[in-house]
Amino acid sequence: MFDLNALRQETDEIIENLLKDGSDPDALYIVEHHVAHRDFDKLEKLVVDAYKLGYEISEAEEVEEENGKIIFVCDIVSEIELNADLITAQQKELLPLIEKAGAEYEGWGTYFEDPNADEDEYGDDGEFFDEDDDFEEEPTRH
Repeated sequence: MFDLNALRQETDEIIENLLKDGSDPDALYIVEHHVAHRDFDKLEKLVVDAYKLGYEISEAEEVEEENGKIIFVCDIVSEIELNADLITAQQKELLPLIEKAGAEYEGWGTYFEDPNADEDEYGDDGEFFDEDDDFEEEPTRH
């Protein structure tokens, strides 16, 4: 079971820190909900369910933990306003799926949005997701 009050407090702090650092309050943000599972097939089912809800999914990666065990990680992604109510609503939608799958929710992250940028870093169409995306850039993790 997840503590939604603690998650909301963390979300409020992340947003406050981004805005304090000068991130654009009017931009759309790539919000990545980080999930992990020891069983790739169960992670895959989870992300299929999230995809059906309209989220994008980053490619799953295999990570070796300090104890030598393998865990599979990926992000459930959306592009939304930097708004705690929206992020909390996403968590309320995703957490039951994550819990049902026996996965771990590792919080969410996003990218700093420069309000003085001359052009959209996502290209002419403003879309973050392209068929060629390889998700090489690392988000701010919290």
